[in-house]
Amino acid sequence: MISEKRITLKNLGKINPESIDDYINEGGYKVLESAVNRNHIEIIDEMLNSSLRGRGGAGFSAGLKEKFTSESCLRCEQKYLICNADEGEPGTFKDRIIMENDPHLLLEGILIAAYAIGANKAFIYIRGEYYKSIELLEKAIKDAKEKGFIGKNIFESFFSIDVEIRLGAGSYLCGEELTLLESLEGKRGYPRIKPPFPAEKGLLGFPTLVNNVETLATVPTIVGMGAEWYSKIGTEESPGTKIFTISGDVTNPGFFEVEMGTTLRELIYGLAGGMKNGKKLKAVLLGGAAGTFIDESVLDIPTGFDSLKEKGAVLGSGAIMVMGEDKSIFDVTYSIMDFFKHESCGKCVPCRIGTAHLVNLMKKAKENPSEKKAILEEMLSESEYIAKTSLCPLGQSPILPIRSLVRYFKDQF
Repeated sequence: MISEKRITLKNLGKINPESIDDYINEGGYKVLESAVNRNHIEIIDEMLNSSLRGRGGAGFSAGLKEKFTSESCLRCEQKYLICNADEGEPGTFKDRIIMENDPHLLLEGILIAAYAIGANKAFIYIRGEYYKSIELLEKAIKDAKEKGFIGKNIFESFFSIDVEIRLGAGSYLCGEELTLLESLEGKRGYPRIKPPFPAEKGLLGFPTLVNNVETLATVPTIVGMGAEWYSKIGTEESPGTKIFTISGDVTNPGFFEVEMGTTLRELIYGLAGGMKNGKKLKAVLLGGAAGTFIDESVLDIPTGFDSLKEKGAVLGSGAIMVMGEDKSIFDVTYSIMDFFKHESCGKCVPCRIGTAHLVNLMKKAKENPSEKKAILEEMLSESEYIAKTSLCPLGQSPILPIRSLVRYFKDQF
């Protein structure tokens, strides 16, 4: 029987998230104390050797991000760290679980990562609808300042930092790091062109490290326990644990932290209790709206950023949306295409026009059922064009669910 392995969620249920003393009694801020008395290069090396991959969805090396930001513009008077808590992917709520149950763990991770790259200012960019998370983080920052964990010369070191919360206004696109930077600067949430990347030229033109909540909340464990210990958990290509959020037609929907490499079958039929009301599984939408549809043939593949790619699937943020036999894949696809159309910022023509065209094709398919297969092929062609010519990941997202539909559910569409 599969069981959870809680690392990021180790304090869940053990501490009062409003109490900094509870966190300290569980060893909180001890890793920060040791970290600021080590060379920052040692901290980055630990992250590199741990092979931690970003938990926001892209799966890029967290250690390399820190290294690039640390080495960028060595004479710059300012560097920033930004915690991306703008969790807008449908079906995803892992970051909210961390912030509402262990806000000081996230805060400690932010402070350690900021020290590693030489930042003296950090922002937590959080979606404005996360009222409880915002309230707890505001209290956590206030209490940490009173204890001397935020401010000048932390633990009598040369490290000084300030942490500030900024609220997002509901834009899905602002979860993308470069669009987030525009919003943080007070501008409209339009994407920037890459390069330059944030590590080179980020917030206000200065080197900036942008990491997801789950990524930063893992930092204290890696730096405290060591990269060798952490890298033995999970798989070689995707070490560590991952928080999965399972919703839909399962008996026990919720969140589960397991080792990377755990199969979807173990997650769905083990931890989530199997299909609700004895239904048969039709499909799984893996990774949210910007994710992929899969069928039962993928359930026994070990989860990982690379292993799933071989089956045309993406791990993404870890959202698992389970659909029973009575669910319409066509209706779910319609909702996804409509979602992308609604969230397109309109800056670039391929995405602005393309997402609307995909919705029109869905309407056409609904009105002409006999033409659905031909229309799906046309949608695949259009989404490929949109992906190649759009400025940011939103325009590059419709291709993912559409391509997986063609692969696994062409007949059922």
